[in-house]
Amino acid sequence: MSKFDEREKSFEKKFQIDEELQFKIAARSNKYLGEWASLMLGKNKDEEKNYIHEIIKSDLEEKGQEDVFRKIKKDFQAYSLTIEETEIRDQMKKALLRATEDFKK
Repeated sequence: MSKFDEREKSFEKKFQIDEELQFKIAARSNKYLGEWASLMLGKNKDEEKNYIHEIIKSDLEEKGQEDVFRKIKKDFQAYSLTIEETEIRDQMKKALLRATEDFKK
């Protein structure tokens, strides 16, 4: 195997590891966000677990976090909760930062 081939495999492996890490961070971030949102919605522990799974699944609809944002906003509206969009987005940022820190340890 040439040096070029070895280097290419090394870059591919690093890319794979980086992608896996980003997936884990996103899932953990969605978990934290789901915990916050379920608290705001007054859900019990069993409902919270199911809601967190719904949040994680909603993130698979499209690239980025807008699908999660729309789900939470819609759920808050269904419960007649008046929460500013900026508050939801702030919580999304906090959840992402917390999840990122979890994987830096």
